[in-house]
Amino acid sequence: MQKTGEREMAFTSLKERISRWTEEGNLSPSAIPALSLYRRTSPAEPISYMHEPSICLIAQGSKRVILGEEVYVYDANHFLITSVGLPVVAQVIEASIEKPYLGLTLKLDHRAIAQLMMDHPPLPRTQQARRAMAVSEVTMPLLNAFLRLIDLLEEPDNIQVLAPLVQKEICYRLLLGDQGLRLRQIVEAGNQSHQIAGVIEWLKSNFTQPLRVDDLAAHARMSTSSFHHHFRALTAMSPLQFQKWLRLQQARQLMLTEHMDAATAALRVGYESPSQFSREYSRLFGAPPLRDIRSLQRAAAG
Repeated sequence: MQKTGEREMAFTSLKERISRWTEEGNLSPSAIPALSLYRRTSPAEPISYMHEPSICLIAQGSKRVILGEEVYVYDANHFLITSVGLPVVAQVIEASIEKPYLGLTLKLDHRAIAQLMMDHPPLPRTQQARRAMAVSEVTMPLLNAFLRLIDLLEEPDNIQVLAPLVQKEICYRLLLGDQGLRLRQIVEAGNQSHQIAGVIEWLKSNFTQPLRVDDLAAHARMSTSSFHHHFRALTAMSPLQFQKWLRLQQARQLMLTEHMDAATAALRVGYESPSQFSREYSRLFGAPPLRDIRSLQRAAAG
Protein backbone atom coordinates (compact mmCIF):
# COMPACT_ATOMS: atom_id res chain seq x y z
CA MET A 1 0.00 0.00 0.00
CA GLN A 2 2.86 2.34 0.85
CA LYS A 3 4.55 1.62 -2.49
CA THR A 4 1.29 2.35 -4.32
CA GLY A 5 1.04 5.68 -2.52
CA GLU A 6 4.63 6.55 -3.37
CA ARG A 7 4.02 5.73 -7.02
CA GLU A 8 0.90 7.89 -7.17
CA MET A 9 2.75 10.78 -5.54
CA ALA A 10 5.63 10.44 -8.00
CA PHE A 11 3.29 10.51 -11.01
CA THR A 12 1.46 13.50 -9.53
CA SER A 13 4.82 15.26 -9.27
CA LEU A 14 5.65 14.34 -12.86
CA LYS A 15 2.31 15.73 -14.08
CA GLU A 16 2.85 18.97 -12.17
CA ARG A 17 6.36 19.43 -13.56
CA ILE A 18 5.47 18.75 -17.19
CA SER A 19 2.29 20.83 -16.90
CA ARG A 20 4.22 23.78 -15.55
CA TRP A 21 6.84 23.74 -18.30
CA THR A 22 4.28 23.28 -21.10
CA GLU A 23 1.72 25.91 -20.06
CA GLU A 24 2.55 27.87 -23.23
CA GLY A 25 2.98 24.81 -25.46
CA ASN A 26 5.49 22.04 -26.04
CA LEU A 27 9.01 22.50 -24.70
CA SER A 28 10.92 20.87 -27.54
CA PRO A 29 13.79 20.76 -27.03
CA SER A 30 14.14 21.96 -23.47
CA ALA A 31 17.22 23.55 -21.92
CA ILE A 32 18.42 19.95 -21.61
CA PRO A 33 19.06 19.22 -25.32
CA ALA A 34 17.99 15.55 -25.26
CA LEU A 35 14.78 16.22 -23.29
CA SER A 36 11.46 17.37 -24.77
CA LEU A 37 8.18 17.94 -22.91
CA TYR A 38 4.75 17.76 -24.55
CA ARG A 39 1.13 18.77 -23.89
CA ARG A 40 -2.03 18.18 -25.91
CA THR A 41 -5.56 19.09 -24.91
CA SER A 42 -7.34 16.83 -27.44
CA PRO A 43 -6.68 13.56 -29.26
CA ALA A 44 -4.50 14.05 -32.34
CA GLU A 45 -4.69 12.93 -35.93
CA PRO A 46 -2.16 10.19 -36.78
CA ILE A 47 1.18 11.62 -37.87
CA SER A 48 4.04 9.88 -39.64
CA TYR A 49 7.66 10.57 -38.62
CA MET A 50 11.05 9.03 -37.88
CA HIS A 51 11.08 7.97 -34.24
CA GLU A 52 14.67 8.39 -33.07
CA PRO A 53 16.34 6.21 -30.40
CA SER A 54 14.63 7.37 -27.23
CA ILE A 55 12.55 6.61 -24.17
CA CYS A 56 9.09 8.15 -23.97
CA LEU A 57 7.14 8.57 -20.72
CA ILE A 58 3.57 9.72 -20.22
CA ALA A 59 2.43 11.43 -17.04
CA GLN A 60 -1.20 11.68 -18.15
CA GLY A 61 -3.13 10.36 -21.17
CA SER A 62 -2.14 7.67 -23.66
CA LYS A 63 -0.59 7.30 -27.09
CA ARG A 64 -0.59 4.75 -29.91
CA VAL A 65 2.44 4.08 -32.13
CA ILE A 66 2.25 1.91 -35.25
CA LEU A 67 5.39 0.25 -36.60
CA GLY A 68 4.73 -1.66 -39.80
CA GLU A 69 1.66 -3.72 -38.90
CA GLU A 70 2.37 -3.74 -35.16
CA VAL A 71 0.63 -1.47 -32.65
CA TYR A 72 2.15 -0.22 -29.37
CA VAL A 73 -0.05 1.58 -26.83
CA TYR A 74 1.43 3.14 -23.71
CA ASP A 75 0.21 5.29 -20.85
CA ALA A 76 1.26 6.60 -17.44
CA ASN A 77 2.22 3.13 -16.23
CA HIS A 78 4.33 2.19 -19.25
CA PHE A 79 7.15 3.68 -21.29
CA LEU A 80 8.03 3.25 -24.94
CA ILE A 81 11.66 2.53 -25.80
CA THR A 82 13.15 2.66 -29.28
CA SER A 83 16.74 1.55 -29.84
CA VAL A 84 17.19 2.63 -33.51
CA GLY A 85 15.52 5.20 -35.75
CA LEU A 86 12.23 3.73 -36.99
CA PRO A 87 9.50 5.10 -39.28
CA VAL A 88 6.22 5.12 -37.34
CA VAL A 89 2.70 6.49 -37.35
CA ALA A 90 1.81 7.93 -33.94
CA GLN A 91 -1.33 9.32 -32.38
CA VAL A 92 -2.27 10.77 -28.99
CA ILE A 93 -5.49 8.90 -28.20
CA GLU A 94 -6.38 10.17 -24.73
CA ALA A 95 -6.33 13.90 -23.98
CA SER A 96 -8.75 16.65 -22.97
CA ILE A 97 -8.75 20.21 -21.67
CA GLU A 98 -9.50 18.93 -18.16
CA LYS A 99 -6.90 16.14 -18.39
CA PRO A 100 -4.35 17.08 -21.06
CA TYR A 101 -1.90 14.62 -22.48
CA LEU A 102 1.42 15.25 -20.71
CA GLY A 103 4.51 13.41 -21.88
CA LEU A 104 8.24 13.55 -22.36
CA THR A 105 10.88 12.14 -24.68
CA LEU A 106 14.54 11.62 -23.83
CA LYS A 107 16.84 10.86 -26.76
CA LEU A 108 19.22 7.98 -26.12
CA ASP A 109 22.94 8.35 -26.81
CA HIS A 110 24.40 5.09 -28.13
CA ARG A 111 27.93 6.22 -27.30
CA ALA A 112 26.98 6.86 -23.68
CA ILE A 113 25.34 3.44 -23.48
CA ALA A 114 28.42 1.77 -24.99
CA GLN A 115 30.63 3.53 -22.43
CA LEU A 116 28.38 2.35 -19.61
CA MET A 117 28.70 -1.21 -20.89
CA MET A 118 32.48 -0.90 -20.89
CA ASP A 119 32.52 0.49 -17.36
CA HIS A 120 29.98 -2.01 -16.04
CA PRO A 121 29.95 -5.45 -17.72
CA PRO A 122 26.42 -6.28 -18.93
CA LEU A 123 24.20 -8.98 -17.58
CA PRO A 124 24.61 -12.48 -19.08
CA ARG A 125 23.47 -12.66 -22.68
CA THR A 126 20.10 -14.32 -23.21
CA GLN A 127 18.03 -14.76 -26.36
CA GLN A 128 18.12 -12.10 -29.08
CA ALA A 129 15.48 -9.38 -28.65
CA ARG A 130 13.46 -8.95 -31.83
CA ARG A 131 11.97 -5.52 -32.43
CA ALA A 132 13.90 -2.31 -31.83
CA MET A 133 10.74 -0.95 -30.17
CA ALA A 134 8.96 -2.14 -27.04
CA VAL A 135 6.64 -1.08 -24.24
CA SER A 136 7.63 -1.77 -20.64
CA GLU A 137 6.43 -0.93 -17.13
CA VAL A 138 7.72 2.24 -15.51
CA THR A 139 9.72 1.52 -12.34
CA MET A 140 10.06 3.85 -9.36
CA PRO A 141 13.85 4.29 -9.71
CA LEU A 142 13.40 5.27 -13.37
CA LEU A 143 10.55 7.62 -12.52
CA ASN A 144 12.54 9.30 -9.75
CA ALA A 145 15.50 9.81 -12.09
CA PHE A 146 13.25 11.59 -14.59
CA LEU A 147 11.86 13.81 -11.84
CA ARG A 148 15.39 14.86 -10.93
CA LEU A 149 16.22 15.48 -14.58
CA ILE A 150 13.21 17.78 -15.06
CA ASP A 151 14.03 19.55 -11.78
CA LEU A 152 17.32 20.64 -13.34
CA LEU A 153 15.33 22.94 -15.64
CA GLU A 154 15.01 25.09 -12.50
CA GLU A 155 18.82 25.22 -12.26
CA PRO A 156 20.06 26.25 -15.72
CA ASP A 157 23.57 26.96 -14.42
CA ASN A 158 23.90 23.34 -13.27
CA ILE A 159 22.46 21.59 -16.34
CA GLN A 160 25.76 21.21 -18.18
CA VAL A 161 27.35 19.33 -15.27
CA LEU A 162 24.44 17.48 -13.65
CA ALA A 163 22.14 16.57 -16.57
CA PRO A 164 24.65 14.11 -18.13
CA LEU A 165 24.95 12.36 -14.77
CA VAL A 166 21.18 11.87 -14.45
CA GLN A 167 20.94 10.79 -18.10
CA LYS A 168 23.67 8.27 -17.42
CA GLU A 169 21.67 6.93 -14.48
CA ILE A 170 18.58 6.59 -16.68
CA CYS A 171 20.55 4.63 -19.29
CA TYR A 172 22.07 2.45 -16.56
CA ARG A 173 18.64 1.61 -15.16
CA LEU A 174 17.38 0.81 -18.65
CA LEU A 175 20.33 -1.54 -19.21
CA LEU A 176 19.51 -3.37 -15.99
CA GLY A 177 15.78 -3.53 -16.73
CA ASP A 178 13.53 -5.63 -18.93
CA GLN A 179 14.58 -3.80 -22.10
CA GLY A 180 18.32 -3.73 -21.43
CA LEU A 181 18.98 -6.43 -24.01
CA ARG A 182 17.52 -4.23 -26.77
CA LEU A 183 20.02 -1.49 -25.97
CA ARG A 184 22.99 -3.79 -25.48
CA GLN A 185 22.55 -5.60 -28.78
CA ILE A 186 22.44 -2.28 -30.68
CA VAL A 187 25.75 -0.98 -29.33
CA GLU A 188 27.75 -4.23 -29.17
CA ALA A 189 30.11 -4.31 -32.15
CA GLY A 190 29.75 -7.52 -34.13
CA ASN A 191 26.19 -8.07 -32.97
CA GLN A 192 23.73 -8.56 -35.85
CA SER A 193 21.42 -5.83 -34.53
CA HIS A 194 24.40 -3.47 -34.31
CA GLN A 195 25.22 -4.21 -37.95
CA ILE A 196 21.61 -3.58 -39.02
CA ALA A 197 21.61 -0.31 -37.07
CA GLY A 198 24.63 0.78 -39.11
CA VAL A 199 22.77 0.06 -42.35
CA ILE A 200 19.76 2.03 -41.12
CA GLU A 201 21.98 5.06 -40.52
CA TRP A 202 23.45 4.65 -44.02
CA LEU A 203 19.96 4.44 -45.54
CA LYS A 204 18.87 7.63 -43.80
CA SER A 205 21.67 9.51 -45.59
CA ASN A 206 21.48 7.73 -48.96
CA PHE A 207 17.80 6.94 -49.52
CA THR A 208 17.70 8.73 -52.89
CA GLN A 209 20.15 6.24 -54.39
CA PRO A 210 19.03 3.05 -56.17
CA LEU A 211 18.89 0.28 -53.58
CA ARG A 212 20.20 -3.25 -53.97
CA VAL A 213 19.63 -5.52 -50.99
CA ASP A 214 22.78 -7.46 -51.86
CA ASP A 215 24.84 -4.29 -51.42
CA LEU A 216 23.20 -3.52 -48.08
CA ALA A 217 23.86 -7.08 -46.93
CA ALA A 218 27.51 -6.71 -47.88
CA HIS A 219 27.64 -3.42 -45.96
CA ALA A 220 26.34 -5.31 -42.91
CA ARG A 221 28.79 -8.19 -43.55
CA MET A 222 25.89 -10.65 -43.72
CA SER A 223 24.41 -12.98 -46.31
CA THR A 224 21.46 -11.54 -48.23
CA SER A 225 18.94 -13.91 -46.67
CA SER A 226 20.28 -13.37 -43.14
CA PHE A 227 20.35 -9.58 -43.62
CA HIS A 228 16.79 -9.49 -44.91
CA HIS A 229 15.59 -11.63 -41.97
CA HIS A 230 17.35 -9.56 -39.29
CA PHE A 231 16.37 -6.22 -40.87
CA ARG A 232 12.70 -7.17 -40.83
CA ALA A 233 13.00 -8.61 -37.32
CA LEU A 234 14.41 -5.33 -36.01
CA THR A 235 12.26 -2.84 -37.96
CA ALA A 236 9.06 -4.78 -38.84
CA MET A 237 9.57 -3.92 -42.52
CA SER A 238 11.80 -4.77 -45.47
CA PRO A 239 14.75 -2.59 -46.55
CA LEU A 240 12.78 -1.49 -49.63
CA GLN A 241 9.79 -0.47 -47.50
CA PHE A 242 12.13 1.46 -45.20
CA GLN A 243 13.68 3.31 -48.14
CA LYS A 244 10.24 4.07 -49.59
CA TRP A 245 9.11 5.62 -46.30
CA LEU A 246 12.23 7.81 -46.16
CA ARG A 247 11.71 8.98 -49.74
CA LEU A 248 8.03 9.82 -49.27
CA GLN A 249 8.63 11.69 -46.02
CA GLN A 250 11.36 13.80 -47.62
CA ALA A 251 9.20 14.52 -50.66
CA ARG A 252 6.37 15.65 -48.38
CA GLN A 253 8.78 17.96 -46.56
CA LEU A 254 10.04 19.44 -49.85
CA MET A 255 6.52 20.14 -51.10
CA LEU A 256 5.47 21.68 -47.80
CA THR A 257 8.51 23.83 -46.99
CA GLU A 258 10.05 24.51 -50.41
CA HIS A 259 6.76 24.59 -52.37
CA MET A 260 7.93 22.01 -54.91
CA ASP A 261 5.39 20.41 -57.20
CA ALA A 262 4.87 16.66 -56.82
CA ALA A 263 6.78 15.67 -59.97
CA THR A 264 9.88 17.67 -58.99
CA ALA A 265 9.81 16.35 -55.42
CA ALA A 266 9.44 12.78 -56.70
CA LEU A 267 12.52 13.10 -58.89
CA ARG A 268 14.49 14.79 -56.10
CA VAL A 269 14.00 11.83 -53.72
CA GLY A 270 14.77 9.15 -56.29
CA TYR A 271 11.50 8.23 -58.00
CA GLU A 272 11.60 7.76 -61.76
CA SER A 273 7.82 7.43 -62.20
CA PRO A 274 5.56 10.29 -60.98
CA SER A 275 2.53 8.00 -61.16
CA GLN A 276 4.21 5.40 -58.94
CA PHE A 277 5.18 8.19 -56.54
CA SER A 278 1.58 9.44 -56.39
CA ARG A 279 0.21 5.92 -55.75
CA GLU A 280 2.67 5.19 -52.96
CA TYR A 281 2.27 8.66 -51.46
CA SER A 282 -1.51 8.24 -51.31
CA ARG A 283 -1.11 4.82 -49.70
CA LEU A 284 1.11 6.21 -46.94
CA PHE A 285 -0.54 9.57 -46.24
CA GLY A 286 -4.14 8.80 -47.19
CA ALA A 287 -4.43 11.42 -49.94
CA PRO A 288 -2.70 12.38 -53.23
CA PRO A 289 0.24 14.81 -52.86
CA LEU A 290 -1.55 18.04 -53.81
CA ARG A 291 -4.58 17.39 -51.61
CA ASP A 292 -2.41 16.27 -48.68
CA ILE A 293 -0.17 19.36 -48.83
CA ARG A 294 -3.16 21.71 -49.04
CA SER A 295 -4.64 19.98 -45.99
CA LEU A 296 -1.39 20.41 -44.06
CA GLN A 297 -1.19 24.08 -45.04
CA ARG A 298 -4.76 24.71 -43.88
CA ALA A 299 -4.04 22.97 -40.59
CA ALA A 300 -0.91 25.09 -40.08
CA ALA A 301 -2.78 28.28 -40.88
CA GLY A 302 -5.56 27.34 -38.48
